Amino acid sequence: MPINITMPALSPTMEEGNLAKWLVKEGDTVKSGDVIAEIETDKATMEVEAVDEGVVAKIVVAAGTEGVKVNSLIAILAADGEDVSAAASSGGSAAPKAEAKAAEAPKEAEKPAAAAPAPVAAAPAAAQNHGGSGLFSSPLARRIAKDAGLDIKSVAGSGPHGRVVKGDVEKAIASGGAKPAAATAPAAAGSAAPAAAPKGMSEEAVLKLFEAGSYELVPHDGMRKTIAKRLQESKQTIPHFYVSVDVELDALLALRAQINGSAPEKDGKPAYKLSVNDMVIKAMALALRDVPDANVSWTDTNMVKHKHADVGVAVSIPGGLITPIIRSAELKSLSAISNEMKDLGKRAKERKLKPEEYQGGTTAVSNMGMMGVKNFAAVVNPPHATILAVGAGEERVVVKKGQMVIVNAMTVTLSTDHRCVDGALGAELLGAFKRYIESPMGMLV
Repeated sequence: MPINITMPALSPTMEEGNLAKWLVKEGDTVKSGDVIAEIETDKATMEVEAVDEGVVAKIVVAAGTEGVKVNSLIAILAADGEDVSAAASSGGSAAPKAEAKAAEAPKEAEKPAAAAPAPVAAAPAAAQNHGGSGLFSSPLARRIAKDAGLDIKSVAGSGPHGRVVKGDVEKAIASGGAKPAAATAPAAAGSAAPAAAPKGMSEEAVLKLFEAGSYELVPHDGMRKTIAKRLQESKQTIPHFYVSVDVELDALLALRAQINGSAPEKDGKPAYKLSVNDMVIKAMALALRDVPDANVSWTDTNMVKHKHADVGVAVSIPGGLITPIIRSAELKSLSAISNEMKDLGKRAKERKLKPEEYQGGTTAVSNMGMMGVKNFAAVVNPPHATILAVGAGEERVVVKKGQMVIVNAMTVTLSTDHRCVDGALGAELLGAFKRYIESPMGMLV
């Protein structure tokens, strides 16, 4: 029996992706675990591994195709000993037609799906087990069930191995035969997307304000759409509160120079080279450890209190930005943070990060000091409750004991989700951060 390979869900929120490259061709033999394709999401390029063994009978979606929906058919494998030409014709007959019909009539998605066999996923993330119960479901089926307030565990699956697919959920909704969903767990609730945001001016209305020929239209790519959607949701749902403070850097700069100067050699190069930003990450993580009530995420039913400080760091890449995460940063040495950040930053610019390397986190740091920006306020990125905006370090004249002295200083601004981090708590967190920056030896013990 032919094996259908489908577009995998590389993250819980992925709905479509671009099939960037095929690493196999028709007629090739593949084994479980072989890398067969590269998929581009809005922020990363991921490798897809084969789950089953067989011969590539047919490539349904060509390399370079954009906007391929999750779980749509992309290739067909002939099982061991199966006739390749027969597999290509039989395996590719029903599924592509169903996909084409869905593309031609998107409004029909509201009706129960046709009883077609669901394709087998090509990556582990395309199907998930629920609580170890043995029930598998597609990401789209889970999302539809969640939106409808239904318990997907009560839906009978018609896909391979009992997998619950979109059509199963829609039938359950239509028949009223599914149980209401239990109260959402805090972590899941924290990642739930807010209601659809109202749209701005239409393109037609905007273009009427300008003379023909005075502009060009540049289509939005997936990353820019995602950034726009998330930031609009953030500003419309999160009541932002801002706290700023000036911090002196002289002690930190002296310690940084001493640490870098004593770095051991590795392959003819220093084993590490700390940046000011590496020390900012560590200071923020330790501040959250010291002020645990600020290391939280808001949900409608619970406050999610995190046990570790997972610090996201904004990295500018062509077309937008991405926030790789230093996990449990409060437990890591400065050299470990520095080397990990260099690796994450390099792969971020190459769009080679895995979803788990940039999704989640408990706070974030956005540093525009290297661009000469003195101060700014960043937008909280849920499920975070805080984000620290870091300005440029510069020489400033300050008064100490009645005398004017020159110090190196920078301005930092903490943006908070006022639903869970009040002004006094935000000020306490920022005070703890300031202490670590101005007395940096505390980061070494």
